[in-house]
Amino acid sequence: MKKVERINTIMRYINNRANFTISEIMQEFNISRSTAIRDIREIEAMGMPLVAEVGRDGGYFVMNNSVLPTVRFTDNEIKALFIAFMATRNQQLPYLKSRQSLAEKLLGLISENQQEDLVHLNQVLLFEGTNPNNPDLLELSDLPHPMLEKLIQILLLDSYIVITIKEETVINSYPIYLLHLYHEKGIWLIEGFVLKDEKRRIFPVDNLTDVKPYYTKNRLSKKKILEKLSKQEEEINLVLELGPMAIAQFKKYHPLKISISYTNPYQTTAILKTFINVTNPEELIEITNWLLFLGEDIKVKKVPKEILEGLQERLCLYAYFAHKER
Repeated sequence: MKKVERINTIMRYINNRANFTISEIMQEFNISRSTAIRDIREIEAMGMPLVAEVGRDGGYFVMNNSVLPTVRFTDNEIKALFIAFMATRNQQLPYLKSRQSLAEKLLGLISENQQEDLVHLNQVLLFEGTNPNNPDLLELSDLPHPMLEKLIQILLLDSYIVITIKEETVINSYPIYLLHLYHEKGIWLIEGFVLKDEKRRIFPVDNLTDVKPYYTKNRLSKKKILEKLSKQEEEINLVLELGPMAIAQFKKYHPLKISISYTNPYQTTAILKTFINVTNPEELIEITNWLLFLGEDIKVKKVPKEILEGLQERLCLYAYFAHKER
């Protein structure tokens, strides 16, 4: 790690702690005592208000009610921020009112040489959903769903909420414990534990008409909810390992309730675990068709016999027609 990067990281490390010692800095950053002392002195010279504590277990702490110095970014960190910002085009980010103002502020923090690098990156990098005829970052506008920010504001206070959802022609309300709020297939989704049914469900934010806190004395605790979910996960009856080609197919289409977890940092392998209701004929047909759609780049670890029989029947049918055409 270069010195500038190390000092920036040490500053963040210090900011997040009530106190620290030279030994902790040495161990955390794998540096010598003399290097740690020099880095601390340089950080102090930059204006960080450190106070030394004398004694056997002495160390340092950041002085309260003091203005901390501006955090400096390396060239690579600036590029990483800019590329991450570019990659969120057409993502309907919460709190995003104007990409132009954010981009202008980011550009204003860096040198002309760094600005030229970012302009060049903006010209050569295209992400999913970008219009190649108008890739200019400053001209894009993709406002989030109006309920998204309200939802997040309430979640910051409490994960127990009541959501009102439009489902076809009916409007229903559900008290839920929100597990995750995530973005997939171009839409924001709520994954929640429905407190009345005690089941995990997924709701599209686009169908949300209202959200409010859920105040009640008799609600299930988070611990109980996680215990119930853990027991329900024992019902998982379909487990697949996906290779890169199957992952590409998965991204093209997958049933709303099914998700994958990547098993390497390059996102070229993944695992899929879910429950399939084999007593529902429509769901059985849909999953059978979808597994064939994923292709050969999968390893089946666990599958209900009903699905296996459906796949074998379908493959035999394909083989029959292929032979008949010859």
